[in-house]
Amino acid sequence: MGDGPATVLVVDDDPSLRFLCRVNLELEGYRVVEAGDLETARGALESDSVDAVLLDVHLGNQDGLSLLPAIKEGGRRVALLTGSPGTYLPDGETVIGKPFAIDELTRTVRKLVDR
Repeated sequence: MGDGPATVLVVDDDPSLRFLCRVNLELEGYRVVEAGDLETARGALESDSVDAVLLDVHLGNQDGLSLLPAIKEGGRRVALLTGSPGTYLPDGETVIGKPFAIDELTRTVRKLVDR
């Protein structure tokens, strides 16, 4: 992480969830970039200095997990968002279940950024 606030990329196909994350993370002092699909997320990873990613596992008909290699390539930390119990998730990944409490969100992002 460089000078200034850490940047968090929120990747979710639900605009209201992205808004909720953005508002609350900005209140905590983070810079937030939003993406509603994989293409936008890949563009953000290439053009923005992203420190951590909140990644929805199911992006409509897209598989959010397919973005993991691009996220980790840059040494970024990720937390997976899912509202589907029983969904396959890679071992060792940080997971936030939907619905989630705001304090869980901010606590998880803080841990990701501080690693």
